[in-house]
Amino acid sequence: MTSTPDIPRTRPLAAVILAAGKGTRMDSDLPKVLHPVADRPMLHWVIDACRRAGAAPIVLVVGHREDLVRDACSDMNDVVFVTQSPQNGTGHAVTVCSDALADIDGDVFVLAGDGPLIRVDVLHTLLATHQREQAAATLATAELDDPTGYGRIVRDEGGTFICIVEQRNATAEQQAITEVYPSYALFDVKALMETLGTLQADEVSGEYYLTAVPQAMVAEGKRVALVPGVDAQDILSINTREQLDAVDEVLRTRLRMEAVS
Repeated sequence: MTSTPDIPRTRPLAAVILAAGKGTRMDSDLPKVLHPVADRPMLHWVIDACRRAGAAPIVLVVGHREDLVRDACSDMNDVVFVTQSPQNGTGHAVTVCSDALADIDGDVFVLAGDGPLIRVDVLHTLLATHQREQAAATLATAELDDPTGYGRIVRDEGGTFICIVEQRNATAEQQAITEVYPSYALFDVKALMETLGTLQADEVSGEYYLTAVPQAMVAEGKRVALVPGVDAQDILSINTREQLDAVDEVLRTRLRMEAVS
């Protein structure tokens, strides 16, 4: 994905970053988003990308050891904290942000706090596409050789978006899809909140998933746009210490390259 210049904007732009999870496979009581990557909490890299894309406020959804997350971001004047309790899925996490977003008559990024390799040019491209397409939702996608664990992007024969299918719900045919959703999304705030209010709990987990929102929007006649081509390396998972070390090395290498360019 190539770099996109700053986008002229007339609508307010906010961000929601999901940072409530524990990260049980990290073998630590520290919230996953606070584990260091290139000498900073991984969450800080996501906040920086949102800030550089022009988002304000930046709403952090906190939960597990929220005191530590709040402390780690206590000097950030553009950050607002919202507690998700109980934690009932990503759709529920965004729903609890309704008050924080009540005055935003515009758009909102919704991102995961454990994706420190996110690039600001991807956010710029999302915003440019969202505005050009006059979309209710704009989703980034990536192609992976091994898409295990990611939500799959399902398209019709003409290439038009149909839905995101979570791994746990995917058929064998859908599991073979290599285009995935890396949890990079931009929504019209009003359309997002309206659709969240209609969501049903997932039949398998009983939770409410943000990934169900775009399909519901399509059913409502709203426009959902896609931005393919996110670099596979940028969406590396961080669920274990080994994966954390791998992402740390990728980011350090990127920073070294940027320093000499």
